[in-house]
Amino acid sequence: MNQKLGLRLLGEIMRWSDEQARDEFRWLKLMSRFRYDGYEDFRAGARFIERLSVWLQQFKQQDREVAYDFVKKRLVYIGPAEMQLLVERLYTEIVERGLIRVVAEARHLPTYGVWRDPAAVKDLAALKRKTLFMALSDGARIDEFRRANVGILSNEQIVVATQLDGSKWKDLLKKLRKEQGPDAIFEAVYLIDDFIASGTTLLRFDEDEKVWTGKLVRFKATVSEAHATLGGTLAIANSAPIHIHHYVASAFAESIIKQRVSEMRHSSADADWLDRVTFSFGYILPADLPLTIQSTEPFKQLVEAYYDPALESRHSRVSGIESMMYGYRECGLPVVFEHNTPNNSLPLLWAETPGDAAKNIHAMRALFRRRQRHSE
Repeated sequence: MNQKLGLRLLGEIMRWSDEQARDEFRWLKLMSRFRYDGYEDFRAGARFIERLSVWLQQFKQQDREVAYDFVKKRLVYIGPAEMQLLVERLYTEIVERGLIRVVAEARHLPTYGVWRDPAAVKDLAALKRKTLFMALSDGARIDEFRRANVGILSNEQIVVATQLDGSKWKDLLKKLRKEQGPDAIFEAVYLIDDFIASGTTLLRFDEDEKVWTGKLVRFKATVSEAHATLGGTLAIANSAPIHIHHYVASAFAESIIKQRVSEMRHSSADADWLDRVTFSFGYILPADLPLTIQSTEPFKQLVEAYYDPALESRHSRVSGIESMMYGYRECGLPVVFEHNTPNNSLPLLWAETPGDAAKNIHAMRALFRRRQRHSE
């Protein structure tokens, strides 16, 4: 379907007047070209305008204007340019400033005085090399981070995962010690990921097993395993700060993840390592962005009326809230990334279900179809 035909079909679906159609078509062509057509799940002949036409047809006529208005005014689309900027800012605005503060404190200098002190500059270079960067998921854009810092960071201090085998740990230490001396170990760690909304993947309490679990706990186990694999040799200093950085975070995640760390620290034995954990975020979404059960805007009625409980699963129950009506753990985000739509976003934007006519359950159609990471 070409764009001209798609726009004409959309005008008929929405029953726009000629004047309104002209105004909307200008906006649609602009946003399609520069934003939404880049969504990675779209295919030639079925990009934003075509998908929007299909998506809107699932609604009753009186609901279509509400749905269209929500997409036009409330949707947050985070594209490659925004993500690249957040990747590039990580080192210059977060990492380097943190390293300078550490050196300044050790040398009893103001932060602006570090660059004027040759010994401090030398310390800064050494500490920079002894900082390890690890991806928490394949969304961490670790290759882009590496390319953005060519000549600043070594490839041998940037790794694509936290789960490393013994040979990889040995190789990392070997190359570090070749540059920094025979006893050098990593003195700081950055764990990097693209997005955090509910925080359950990073850290949560498993009510069934009565244990804390998540990527942060697995990272600590990996470090302990590395210690054993290396014959008692430390790869990461016991005092090393553990910095966890997300390029994008919900306002809820910013607060809840710190709360969970505090709860684990005070409820678990041998959890003093959590005192070394800090968090940073490239961008925090506005606190009033989510659509929630308490919201009064018209789209809320569509979220509830056009929902299929088939989305609920073992994975959704892990969050403590089984319903997926407002997304995973009811985060209610109107957020789409160019590479995928998170399950914390409103399912009415991304879900595809068969429905059940016999039970009067709506078959959901996706505007930005989500690639599922979890299967039952």
